[in-house]
Amino acid sequence: MTTSTDLRREFIKLLESDVEFRYTVAGYLGFSEILRSIERLWEEVKGLREEVRRLWENQNKLWEEVRALRENQNKLWEEVRALREEQKKLWENINRLWEEVRSLREGQNKLWEEVRALREGQNKLWENVSKLWEEVRALREDQGRLWREVRDLRVLVERLTLTAEDEGRYVIEWRLGRELGVSVSLSRFFIDDVEINIFGVTDDLVVIGEATVRLGTSLIDELERKVRLVFERRPDLIRPKLIKVIYCDVALPQALKLAEERGIWVLDIRSDLTPRRIHVLK
Repeated sequence: MTTSTDLRREFIKLLESDVEFRYTVAGYLGFSEILRSIERLWEEVKGLREEVRRLWENQNKLWEEVRALRENQNKLWEEVRALREEQKKLWENINRLWEEVRSLREGQNKLWEEVRALREGQNKLWENVSKLWEEVRALREDQGRLWREVRDLRVLVERLTLTAEDEGRYVIEWRLGRELGVSVSLSRFFIDDVEINIFGVTDDLVVIGEATVRLGTSLIDELERKVRLVFERRPDLIRPKLIKVIYCDVALPQALKLAEERGIWVLDIRSDLTPRRIHVLK
């Protein structure tokens, strides 16, 4: 026999397991519309829960985007700070460049001043050069006149020298013949383009000499060099006896003394000097 307790348990079981039974009972009890509303509400709640879930997902994605934006913003701020620093350095460089430009401008102005000064100096130099050229032309003209005068004087001196040489050769020939009994013909003699004013040679005697207006010590040294030159270049002219002689208008005392030491016969037309020495070659 079925008890009320068993019926109740069976009824509750049916309510839990059989939906149609549950709705039928609810309909009898007036709860069918309420149950349907609850079911719809559950469906809505489940839909809302799904929407909320999707919203949370979207919110999480949004947070990720926000974090990415924040990171990008931080990077942008770093870039901005770096750009600001670069801009600051650029301004510093621009200021230095302006300072350099101003310095260059000042230097350029100074250079222009120097160029103008150099131009003025160059103009003055050209003026001086022009004056110098005028002076050079004048000097060249004077030099030309001087050269003409020198040539005239040289011609006159040559004429006088030739006359003195001719006179010296004649006098020496006459004195040697009168005082030493030596007969020798004297003339000019050239050796290695060197002129010897007075020269003569016999079988046993050679005469080597010079003729001048004023006798100084330098001509005595020159005569000695010419004697050595003759014997070095022309050993065939060496003779047992040698007369070294100088004919002059006037002889300085020191020249006479040196001539005496060197064994040179000096004929001064103001005095009557006989041959002092015939040098015997060894």
